[in-house]
Amino acid sequence: MMDYSTSSDLTTKLLFRQLFEKDSSTYTYLLADVGHPDKPALLIDPVDKTVDRDISLVKDLGLRLIYAINTHVHADHITGTGLLKTKVPGVKSVISKASNSKADMHIEAGDKIYFGDLFLEVRATPGHTQGCVTYVTGDGPDQPTPRMAFTGDTLLIRGCGRTDFQGGSSHQLYHSVHSQIFTLPKDTYIYPAHDYKGFTVSTVGEEIQYNPRLTKGEETFKSIMENLNLPYPKMIDVAVPANLVCGLQDYSAESVAATSK
Repeated sequence: MMDYSTSSDLTTKLLFRQLFEKDSSTYTYLLADVGHPDKPALLIDPVDKTVDRDISLVKDLGLRLIYAINTHVHADHITGTGLLKTKVPGVKSVISKASNSKADMHIEAGDKIYFGDLFLEVRATPGHTQGCVTYVTGDGPDQPTPRMAFTGDTLLIRGCGRTDFQGGSSHQLYHSVHSQIFTLPKDTYIYPAHDYKGFTVSTVGEEIQYNPRLTKGEETFKSIMENLNLPYPKMIDVAVPANLVCGLQDYSAESVAATSK
């Protein structure tokens, strides 16, 4: 679990935690404005299996969770957003409009998600799925630096998400990364939704130089993606339908009550 705290001035301060779910190798990120009286917080890509852990951490740190955010409709785990909504009053779920998933808030490119005096900028980065977005910490004199990009499965550390299902497109992914992520300052931290090799963070500059797929030309990249020969995700038939309804597979009142116990 990483601790990243920074301050651009005396009135704003970002608290950051990086959390891990081992079965799906998923990172969940907790961000909060602890310089604000309410200490508002959000979770990016929560997992159903670790919701209680995340809630405990929020309580321990004295934060008020206001948003549960997804970068896309995941195929390898069930999102924790639905459970969080049953267990923490007032939490709103957030996902892109292009994902065609249920949520309290549907965001689009250019939108800003405020938590206290801090915000995340929304960048559309389709390619792994049609609804993928990257969340980037704000750009401004009152926002923390270096910036941080939460790239979901679009850009992984020394890799990228597959493009062979859920409306994926290697052409779209290549252009999403090069136009929306690689154009960020080179010291911008890259925080992906997954890592399978033990890496926790990269930077835009590192990935521009060392990413073995996205440093290639587009035709070579397309060939690489078409020949990955990856197995069908074992959770996809359960995870995708569940995540399209905010992570609650059977969202009748009885099942919601049972799940929240």
